Amino acid sequence: MMNDRENAIEDAIRRAVQDGQFSNLPGAGKPLNMDDPAYEDPEWWLAHHLLKENDFTLPWIAERQEIEALLEQARLRLRRTWLWYQNLPDRADEWTRARGIFEDSVAELNRRIRDYNLTVPSPRFQRLFVRVDREIQRIQRLDLDSHEKTGGR
Repeated sequence: MMNDRENAIEDAIRRAVQDGQFSNLPGAGKPLNMDDPAYEDPEWWLAHHLLKENDFTLPWIAERQEIEALLEQARLRLRRTWLWYQNLPDRADEWTRARGIFEDSVAELNRRIRDYNLTVPSPRFQRLFVRVDREIQRIQRLDLDSHEKTGGR
């Protein structure tokens, strides 16, 4: 529970934001430069600097990046087939085949996600499993939304 002092500070910040006192600050909208040694333990600065400069990342972070890239590729392939199928509805067999391939890809990705979730140092870094039904609905909804925005063209 906040005390009176914390409430006063919150109110002062809220008023300053409303008055625009935080607008147009130098560097607004730009990332902070965290390479300044003042933000790091001096004993670890050189090690962190060398690792960063040589594009080193932790294995579990690299695995997450690969999972996300593979998922995006699978989504794009399915979306292309869905759009193609919308123009040639008599080719339902192609859509069925593409869904099967996507389901297989998601099953493999979910195995990798399970393994990844066991390696991360904290539960907050875990990734939810991919749900095929939601992914397909998302692709179909995207097509419907873009169809409505273009007036059916």
